[in-house]
Amino acid sequence: MFNREKPELKRVPMMPVREIVIFPQMMNPFIVGREASVRALEEALAGEKRIFLATQHDASVDDPRSDEIYQVGTLANIVQSVKLPDGNIKVLVEGSERAKIVQISNDEGFFRATIRLIPIKTEPSPQLEQAASRVTGLFEQYVKLSQSLNYETVISAVRVDDPAKLADAIASNLQIPVEEKQELLEIFDPLERLNRIGEILESETEKLNVDRSINTRVKRQMERAQKEYYLNEKMKAIQKELGRGEASELDQLKKKIETSGMPKEVQDKALQELKRLEMMPPMSAESTVSRNYLDWMLAVPWKKRSREIRDIKRAEEILNEDHYGLEKIKERILEFLAVRQLVKNPKGSILCFVGPPGVGKTSLAMSIGKATGRKFVRVSLGGVRDEAEIRGHRRTYIGALPGQIIQMMRKAGTVNPVFVLDEVDKMSTDFRGDPSAALMEVLDPELNHAFTDHYLDVEYDLSKVMFVCTANVLHTIPQPLQDRMEVLRLPGYTEQEKLEIARRFLAPKQHEANGITEQNLTFTEEGILHLIRHYTHEAGVRNLEREIANICRKVARKLVIDKSLPKVEITPANVSDYLGILKFRDVWAEKKNEVGLAVGLAWTEVGGQVLSTEATLMQGKGRLTLTGKLGDVMQESAQAAMSYVRSRSHLFGLPKDFYRHLDIHVHVPEGAIPKDGPSAGITLCTSIASALTRIPVRCDLAMTGEITLRGKVLPIGGVKEKLLAAHRLGLRTVILPRDNEKDLADVPPEIQSQMSVKLVETMDEVLLLALERPLEASSVPAPEVAPSYDTAAPQDNEFTN
Repeated sequence: MFNREKPELKRVPMMPVREIVIFPQMMNPFIVGREASVRALEEALAGEKRIFLATQHDASVDDPRSDEIYQVGTLANIVQSVKLPDGNIKVLVEGSERAKIVQISNDEGFFRATIRLIPIKTEPSPQLEQAASRVTGLFEQYVKLSQSLNYETVISAVRVDDPAKLADAIASNLQIPVEEKQELLEIFDPLERLNRIGEILESETEKLNVDRSINTRVKRQMERAQKEYYLNEKMKAIQKELGRGEASELDQLKKKIETSGMPKEVQDKALQELKRLEMMPPMSAESTVSRNYLDWMLAVPWKKRSREIRDIKRAEEILNEDHYGLEKIKERILEFLAVRQLVKNPKGSILCFVGPPGVGKTSLAMSIGKATGRKFVRVSLGGVRDEAEIRGHRRTYIGALPGQIIQMMRKAGTVNPVFVLDEVDKMSTDFRGDPSAALMEVLDPELNHAFTDHYLDVEYDLSKVMFVCTANVLHTIPQPLQDRMEVLRLPGYTEQEKLEIARRFLAPKQHEANGITEQNLTFTEEGILHLIRHYTHEAGVRNLEREIANICRKVARKLVIDKSLPKVEITPANVSDYLGILKFRDVWAEKKNEVGLAVGLAWTEVGGQVLSTEATLMQGKGRLTLTGKLGDVMQESAQAAMSYVRSRSHLFGLPKDFYRHLDIHVHVPEGAIPKDGPSAGITLCTSIASALTRIPVRCDLAMTGEITLRGKVLPIGGVKEKLLAAHRLGLRTVILPRDNEKDLADVPPEIQSQMSVKLVETMDEVLLLALERPLEASSVPAPEVAPSYDTAAPQDNEFTN
C-alpha cells in the first residue's frame, strides 16, 4: 500500500536530457553542452543547486520545444560539476524525487518549470515484500547473464530495504530502451512498478538465454571447423611428405574438366569454380554447393555422341515391326534420316505427334530412337506449371538442381539422343512462371544451340538433339510454341487397322505377359472384331489391349486350376463368357426418321464421336432453351441457327410471327459431358427446322459444319476422326462442308468406298439432303406443339424483341 501526501509546487530551472532517464536516489554523471542547458545549470548552481531533469522524446533534436519533453521527470541535487577544456560541463547529479510538470517558461534563455512534487509514503505489505523478493531474484539472473554489467557492483547497488528505492535502483541499471525506462519512471505505485519490472526482467532474461545458447553453438561450430581445417592441412602435409599428394581429388577434378570436351568459355568457368573450391574449408556449406555444381558440369555430356544408324532400309524395317499403319509418320522419319546422310551438320528436328490417346505417339518416338541407334529419354510435362522445371533453379537457392532438360541429357549421356516431351499440351501456368515460354528456346532450331539452364548458368548446345513432342490436342498449346514444331497428326485407327494391331502386337504381348502361349489361347479375326465393336469405343487401342489382357488372365486362371485345359479359341459366340454383356452397340440405334432429331459428328481428345440433337416445341413466349452442358460457342451456333430459320420463315411456310407464341427446347444428350465448338451449327439448324416444319430428319445420315447467319456452311476440323466415328456406328451417309473436300485424302480408301460423302456450301443444300422430303412453302403444316408440361432449363435465351 502507498499514500500520496499533499502535492507541493516548486519553480526550478529545468534541463532536457537525451538518451537517459534519471531515477530518484540514483547518482548519474553526464555532459552538458547545449547553451540553454548550460544556462539552466548555472542558474541552479547559483541557487539551491537543485534542477529538474526530464527526458526529451527525440534525442536528435538539439533545441526541443516544451511539447517534445516528457511531462514526468526527476528533481535532482547537483553533487559536482566540472568545466571541461572544450567548454562543456561534466556534472554529477543525484535524483531526489519524482515530479510532474505544471508549466514551462523559456523567457530567460533556458527552461524554468513549475513542477508538482508528489511525495509517496510506502506502507509494508506481504504483496510488496513478495514482489520485491521476486524482482531481486530475477535481477540477479539478469546480471549474471549480461556481459556488460559488473555483478558485484550492480548487486551491491540494489541491496536496499525500501521497495520503492529497490524498484528505482533496478530500473536505472536495466539495459532497455529509454521509452520503457520512462514508462517505469511514470509509475508512482511501488507495487505496480515492481510488477512491471518483473515482466521486463523475465523477457530480457529469456532473450539473454537465447543469445547465450546461440553464441555457444556458434563457438562450438567454429572450433569444430578450425579443428577440421587443421587436421586437413596436416593430412595434406603428411601426404605430400609421403609422395601421395600429386593425385589429390581436386587435381582429378581439374583433369576431368580439361578432358571433358567443354567449350572454352564453359571450361574457363568450371576452372574458376574449382579455384574457389580450393580456397574453401572442405566442410563448409558453400564448399558442398560448389562441389555439386562441378559434379553436374562434368556429368552432362559435352561431346560424346551415339553413332547413328543411317541405313534407311533397316530403319524402315524397325518402324514396320513396331507399328502397323501410320504411313505418313514413317515417311517423315525416313525423310529425316535421308537428310542426315546428305547434310554434314543438319539442325535438330522438332516433331510434334498429335492424336487421341492410345494411337502410339510415345511408342513411335521410342521406335525412332531404336531405328536411328540413338539414346532415348522421356520427360512428362503433364501438370507442369513451374518454369524452373524446364530451366532449373539458380544456385542461390538451397537444394537447387538443373531443370528437366539438363537432367535428361545427363541421363542420356550423349549429345544427340531422341528426347520425348510427353503431354506438352497439358502444361499450365501460375505465379512461378510459364513453362511453355521456357520451352520456346528449347524447341527453336535457331536458338537451342545456346540453351541456358539457370543452375549451370552456361550455354549448352541442344541442336543435335531430336526432340519429339506428343499431345492430344493443339488448341491448348500456345501458338508461338506450335510455330516452332512440325506437327504430324496421328488420327484414330480404322477397324481393319485395329484388327491387324491386335493380331500382330497386342495378343502376342499379352500372351507373354500372362504366361500363356498360342497352344493355350488363340483369337479368331471375328472374335477380335467382336471385341472392337462391342467392348471398346476409342480411337486408339489401349482399351482393346485391356480387354485382351482380361481374357488372357481368365484363361491363365483356368489353366492353373486344370492343367489339361483344352485350347481356348475366342470367337464372337464365347467373348461374353469372359467379358460379360456387351458394352457398346456397333450400329446407330435410331431406325426411324423422326421430327426434330438430327445426328451430328463431333471431335474430342479421344477421337470422333456421334452426337444426336433433339428439338421440341412448346407453347410459350419465344424462348430458346439449350441444355446438355453446351459451351459458349455451341450456344452461339444455336442462336445463329435460330436467326437463320427466322430470316427464311417465308420459304419454310411459317408465319412471320411464329416465334412469338412458341418456346423451342434444344437438347444434346449425354448431358453430363461438356460440349463446345462451332461444328454442330448445321446439326442444330436442321433439328430446329425439322421441329418447326414437322418434316422428319433421315436417321441414316450424319452431318458436321459451321453455319453463318446467311446460311453459308463453313469448314471444320477432325474430318477423318468424324468419318471413322460415323463408319464405326454404321452411318454411311455424311454431309460435309465443300471446303473440307481436301481433307478426304486423309481418309483410308476402304472407309471412303463404304461411305457416301455429300459436300455442301449452303444450309439449303443441307436441308434438301437431310429432311425426309423437300421444303415447300405450301406443303408445310402449322407447327405443332408438344403436350404442355413444365420444362425447367438451366440456360434460357430470349429471341423475341
